[in-house]
Amino acid sequence: MDIGKLGEDIACKFLENKGFHVKTRNYRRIFGELDIVTEYKNKLHFVEVKTLEGENTLFKPEDAVHYRKRERLKRAIKGYLREFRVSDETEWQFDIISVLIDTDDKIAKVRVLENMVL
Repeated sequence: MDIGKLGEDIACKFLENKGFHVKTRNYRRIFGELDIVTEYKNKLHFVEVKTLEGENTLFKPEDAVHYRKRERLKRAIKGYLREFRVSDETEWQFDIISVLIDTDDKIAKVRVLENMVL
């Protein structure tokens, strides 16, 4: 089982249940990758999903979004905006979704960190 893909699937379902429209998943280019691009109330949300398995962990999934990762995300967002000719007037933000999965009990805890600084 690919825990990262499972986390992204859970995050997409979570967002869709909140009324978000998933526009793109796994936007990959040489300069970086975006896990999920959604739209909600005319605002784009670039979502990085971080998933960990198990409850007893010393780290939070979002701790993995370190400086180098943020730099790649910035480049990927700029590339996406350019490639899809998104208007300069369009509002957007960067969010992190943290997914903790308990595979034994088949439970996932989802936490959204909104409008994070890149």
